[in-house]
Amino acid sequence: MTDAKPRTGIRALGVYLGLVVVPVVIAIVLLGQGAGGDGAAEAKAAAGPSLAQLLLAISVVVGACKVVGWLGGRIGQPAVIGEITAGILLGPSVLGALWPGGAAVLLPKAAIPQLNVVAQLGVIFFVFLAGLELNTKLLRGRGRLAVVVSHVSIAFPFLLGVGLAVFAYTRFAPAGVGFLAFALFFGVSLSITALPVLVRILHEIGLFRTEVGVVALTCAVVDDVTAWSLLALVVALTTASSLFGVVLTVALTLAFVAFLGLVVRPLLHKVVARVPAARLRKAAPVSVVGVLLCALATEWIGVHAMFGAFVFGLIFPRDNPVATWLTEKAGGLTTALMLPLFFAYSGLRTDIASISAGGWLWCGAILVAAVAGKLGGSALAARAVGENWNRSLQVGVLMNCRGLTELVVLNIGLDLGVLSPALFTMLVIMALVSTAMAAPLATWFARRDGQNVFGLPRHTSERAAA
Repeated sequence: MTDAKPRTGIRALGVYLGLVVVPVVIAIVLLGQGAGGDGAAEAKAAAGPSLAQLLLAISVVVGACKVVGWLGGRIGQPAVIGEITAGILLGPSVLGALWPGGAAVLLPKAAIPQLNVVAQLGVIFFVFLAGLELNTKLLRGRGRLAVVVSHVSIAFPFLLGVGLAVFAYTRFAPAGVGFLAFALFFGVSLSITALPVLVRILHEIGLFRTEVGVVALTCAVVDDVTAWSLLALVVALTTASSLFGVVLTVALTLAFVAFLGLVVRPLLHKVVARVPAARLRKAAPVSVVGVLLCALATEWIGVHAMFGAFVFGLIFPRDNPVATWLTEKAGGLTTALMLPLFFAYSGLRTDIASISAGGWLWCGAILVAAVAGKLGGSALAARAVGENWNRSLQVGVLMNCRGLTELVVLNIGLDLGVLSPALFTMLVIMALVSTAMAAPLATWFARRDGQNVFGLPRHTSERAAA
């Protein structure tokens, strides 16, 4: 019995040496013989950035967006202006030009595709929440005003954009891109209003519950739906290889929208009405799968994943535990993490150095056409349907806000190869400037209008208007 324990220990040591140490040594020798310098480098490059590099890049992006967004708020701008600016500062226009080595460490090129994947998911959930938060009740009693102002605010800048495209095509269109696709994207780029950014601006300057605020939101609701539908059509025309392909893409898109509206929407409302609130909240994460499946469907159809997510948001039931959970959980993560990554990704693709001396004249022309078409067209339309000039100009200024929605459209155009990097940069600058104009000009016009007093409760402002 006394020799049993030493013998057991010797056997255990022998087994460990023979079946652990020896195989590890042999494996190391074989790996050393088979490893080549070029092969190792290629494998490392193929593996992409390390987790530490990716986490560092995300931290830099989110931190910069929050800091510059806070600084923008200190000068009266919505946080989104600062976040877009932060993306440009992190890109080749500033950080890449002034400190290339630091830019390569903080935002390595190998990490950009991973950032883009997370950013695209963020945009999908953003447009879904934008559709979910659209208050279609605003259209009641204001149908004529909403339709006239919103459609003028799309048609007039669209016409100016197509007109500019006639002269810009030979200078800025990428090789192999037809005039139709180029002109359509140019026109859509000048026609966008960013509804979510508009809501944030109205809250921050105290106009959300005023009559002008409601009018602007009403018009923006119609504008948003029309613009996304127009974008889906333009993408279909751009990506389809033949007339039959265009017709098939449009037909499938209409079938998808009809299926969601006629089948999925009633089913969702029945589930919300019959299932207890506690069970609904537990099943809320399943709705995320619905968002992704709808995005997948329209991506497969050929009109981009974001359109499917937006339509699903439009038909999703509101004022229930699932909608609340999505707004709080998905909305918080999207705003705090994913959208800053999208801003940075857009900024990394924005290279101000790509604009030549003559290009700055084109940049100015694009800005003038965008503001004249959107602000001027909206103001004239609002005046034509009965608003006074001061309120009409307020509506025009607010409809001229482009923000994130514009960046989504521009990135689609760049990904499809319809927009050149230089033109993409010009349009990003236009989006930034036109959005930055909204808050200060709307505040200035509101102070000139005695019926729009900041900070009053809704019933007080309504009595004053009466």
